[in-house]
Amino acid sequence: MLAEAHRRVERDTDCVVAFAETHGRPRTEALLTGLEQVPHRRLEHGGVTVAETDLDAVLARRPRVALVGEFAHANAPGSRNAERRQDVEERVRETSGMESATLLERAGDVEPWTCAGRAGRGRPVERPEDADVQVPVGDHMAPALTGRVPAAEDRRVLAAFAAQAAVVLDRRRLRAQTDRALALALAEGNRIRTALLAAVSHDPRTPPAGIKAAVSSLRSEDVEWSHEDRAELLEGIEDGADRLDHLVGNLLDMSRLHTGTVTPLMRGTDLDEVVPRALGGVLEHTVVLDVPETLPVVDADPGPLERAMANVIENAVKYSPPGERVPVAASAFADGVEVRVVDRGPGLSDEAKGRIFAPFQRHGDAPRGSGVGLGLAVARGVTEAMGGTLNADDTPGGGLTMTLTLHAADARPEDGPDDSGHGLVTAQDERRTS
Repeated sequence: MLAEAHRRVERDTDCVVAFAETHGRPRTEALLTGLEQVPHRRLEHGGVTVAETDLDAVLARRPRVALVGEFAHANAPGSRNAERRQDVEERVRETSGMESATLLERAGDVEPWTCAGRAGRGRPVERPEDADVQVPVGDHMAPALTGRVPAAEDRRVLAAFAAQAAVVLDRRRLRAQTDRALALALAEGNRIRTALLAAVSHDPRTPPAGIKAAVSSLRSEDVEWSHEDRAELLEGIEDGADRLDHLVGNLLDMSRLHTGTVTPLMRGTDLDEVVPRALGGVLEHTVVLDVPETLPVVDADPGPLERAMANVIENAVKYSPPGERVPVAASAFADGVEVRVVDRGPGLSDEAKGRIFAPFQRHGDAPRGSGVGLGLAVARGVTEAMGGTLNADDTPGGGLTMTLTLHAADARPEDGPDDSGHGLVTAQDERRTS
């Protein structure tokens, strides 16, 4: 801009610098040398003296060209206009002898025009065709002027101004979108933290409390425990440790999913080997398993897949009616395999089907101590990390059917994993190596 000002001055164009801030840059200071500068207006704002455009002085000077830097700048309180863009709009109106200048825009070819900015006291303009002068800038923006018709050279200046105004408006909208996205992210983060604090304040304490009570009973010298009683207490300790292990594992896996550190170690995997191992957390008589050995090999990381299946199966068993067995069946389709886990519980509304995969969501009257609401969130997260899907649908006749799909693999399991050294470290793996 300053280089162009020097070229115009050399051509005897009456040109002044209405506002320019060097920010200590030597090149900018050098380019200002030899150019007439309108003194800045000094304003006090927040205990600091700030420099702003002296619009009245610029209008009184009436140069042929006035240069204004930092076009998107917001003026300090007490300025003639709230934004520097509005200073320029007023300058355009005064220079061109216009009654009003309106910047119109619209979202599409058939959308109505809206006013993005206006200066002057002339009649309102709602469409470009209602103006005395219109200078289209693209298909969806046009400065609309009322008053004297400017010369062709002035119209080119107006078009350049409108293009700069479009950039300012885009920046403003992007800033507003960023602010909204940040606010939503902060709100979601606060919700997650609140839910996590509520969860860890109660649920993970339940298994240790049961373990401690059982251990204290076994250590007591005042009671002579029978063999059956000791076995029952030891079984309670083992069950509590398993529940705590499951809770901590889901918390760790969820944290990895949220931080984006999940990188599955993909390999050819047989479902008839993985799915049966996922039944360790449920009673044997609660599930009916149908996973044929003839199924195609799937592309998956066996450890996370086992955890995902375990979470889905345990959830189905939890909500199934007493005595009702949960079918777990796998079958091949076009380019992969799907595993269906069916329960005959109360089912869910369409709205609830979308919520159950969010972290810290427990449906209905799930009792305290039954989990922190992470099982399905972790299951979907690790499934999607492996390129698969996990969805909930209604079970014909009542209940819920979870369908987990994975792509078929080209390699057999005996080919083994690759040697890249990267993979998803599950909570269980971490504890094994610690």
